[in-house]
Amino acid sequence: MKLIFDIFQRYKKHKILASNFVYLSVLQALNVVLPLITFPYLIRVLGVEYFGLLSFSYAFITYFQIVTEYGFNSTGTRDISLALDDREKQNLIFNQIMSAKLLLAGLSFILMMGIVFSFDIFRTYWLIYLFSFGSILGQAIFPVWFFHGMQKMKYVTYLNLITKTIFTLALFVFVTQKSDYYLVPVFNALGFISAGIFALLYIRKDFQIKFKMESFAGIKEQLDKSKYMFLSELKISLFTNTNTLILGIFAGNQAVGYFSAAEKLARAIGNLQTPISNTIFPYLSKEMALDKLKAIQKIKEITIFGTIIFSLIIILCFCFANEIIEIIYGKEMASSALLFRILILIPLLSFLDTMFGKQILLNLGKDKFYFRVIVLATILNFGINFILTYFYRETGTAITVIIIQIFIVLGMWYFAHKETSSILKQSNKNGSY
Repeated sequence: MKLIFDIFQRYKKHKILASNFVYLSVLQALNVVLPLITFPYLIRVLGVEYFGLLSFSYAFITYFQIVTEYGFNSTGTRDISLALDDREKQNLIFNQIMSAKLLLAGLSFILMMGIVFSFDIFRTYWLIYLFSFGSILGQAIFPVWFFHGMQKMKYVTYLNLITKTIFTLALFVFVTQKSDYYLVPVFNALGFISAGIFALLYIRKDFQIKFKMESFAGIKEQLDKSKYMFLSELKISLFTNTNTLILGIFAGNQAVGYFSAAEKLARAIGNLQTPISNTIFPYLSKEMALDKLKAIQKIKEITIFGTIIFSLIIILCFCFANEIIEIIYGKEMASSALLFRILILIPLLSFLDTMFGKQILLNLGKDKFYFRVIVLATILNFGINFILTYFYRETGTAITVIIIQIFIVLGMWYFAHKETSSILKQSNKNGSY
């Protein structure tokens, strides 16, 4: 494939890009393999109902994770990548974003616990939500966006490899019966917090960047800059996690367990594209600034290649869904096979969404169009989710997810096509003189 040679071999500087791709691939392999090991074990030890409870709690706290992240993983990466040779600016961006994230984490914790103690459905298992918030805190202090922007992904990979492996092993050692369900969020939180602390130490030592709390004006600057990305991610969370919460309310934890098992597997397959997406995002940010046509052509080539690969994966998974579910989760999860067949479209749809939305619209600075698509998708989701989930339980939820994902892809494509066509026409016009 010509693009691979163009990006990874033609210029010496692209050796860094290739190195980051390898590290991200290792990290993504870890993110795919570990859940495929732990989820089946947790289902067998805790049962479908407790697994559903944990999935339900995760869906709930994800709202507060989105608030704490505030879109910085995209905008922070972009800003740092454009300040590679300016240490003073890097330091300012780092401190402003970290200050904003800590402030948002504190506010999120207060709001979350207020909600938990206000409703019986949460209050019964309040410890689960308290322990789960540790994961949010850990992710807040782990500046993955900084490493992405600096194109130093080895730090992220090493830290995640060590901490996730240690605390995953702890699950197998200490979670041995149903009453140990509360230990799952504890070990997850310890893994994230440990990785976050070591990441800050690395940044202080290797990049000579020391954290200090910024003024509210500096925090507000970053909040304003990332607001469209945050609102877009929040809207995405509203129709992904809300679907799980609605399913739990209408059909109970067991239905959530069946649905979550299928969805997590489909999304794990979809996340195979994450190393490439995260690797090329800061690269394409710079390319867009230098030569939009060249960058768009590269995105087009990647899109065609990725579509072919994911289509083949979807066909194989659809044909052997029963066998895949039985091998990974066991016969008792056979009800997830139909859901998996529906949700297996997620990998391809997520890939296309990323290419049209993140790689084109965000790199062109068209955050408002990205946000507009997500807003419309959220409205559509609420319009059909209650009906389908009420009548068809977990199957209705799965169908809702796919309908919305297709809508997002079409919306992102429409605006991306509109922008790229405009760029092409302008280029032809300029070239005619």
